Amino acid sequence: MILFGIRFVILVIGSSFIQLNFHVKTYCENPTEDGKKIALTFDDGPHEITPQILALLKQYNAKATFFCIGKNVETHPEILKQTFEEGHIIGNHSYSHSHFFDFYGKEKVKMELQQTDTIIKGIIGQQPSFFRPPYGVTNPNIRRALETTNHKVIGWNIRSMDGVSKDEKSIYNRIIKQITPGSIILLHDTSAITVRVLEQLLLFLRSKNYEIVGIDELLNLKPYEN
Repeated sequence: MILFGIRFVILVIGSSFIQLNFHVKTYCENPTEDGKKIALTFDDGPHEITPQILALLKQYNAKATFFCIGKNVETHPEILKQTFEEGHIIGNHSYSHSHFFDFYGKEKVKMELQQTDTIIKGIIGQQPSFFRPPYGVTNPNIRRALETTNHKVIGWNIRSMDGVSKDEKSIYNRIIKQITPGSIILLHDTSAITVRVLEQLLLFLRSKNYEIVGIDELLNLKPYEN
């Protein structure tokens, strides 16, 4: 009974923290980066807020990676197209981003990934290679689905908490205290708070001579399957 309890705890922790590479190989940073390059990533769009994010990125000549939810792409195809045309990388963030995603079987997970790939490719002509699991949760069914879809899993090593906190100063300080070359920062393009934090963050990164690049450049990975 004790061994079962220990095993259960290990599985829960391994599934909940994507950085542990417990179930799937995950890229959470580039520890070998010897320049001052970092990656900004945005989850859960496209959204009405996304164009404000895009405007700031253009102003600061920064490229980011957007992990998009399939049903939101269907709602805002023009925003997805704009994001891609402005030179940002598009990734897959499932179709539904359901609270129950981590309870789905292999076939359901595979269907969500392939459905989102098809929707995105129909708009930008490219099929994403990158996938970020909803909530950063992984498990054996997600691993089995990925063995078929062959997506590369992208995590993060700096979580801004902008999807939870309403305190701009706290979000900003949380990010800048952790930044090192090769970092991958998790943000969301669904909140006005993120827009305000992003402007401060871009100013900070410019003052420290950081270059903001796409995940493909930071990790030297191919972003699309075509």
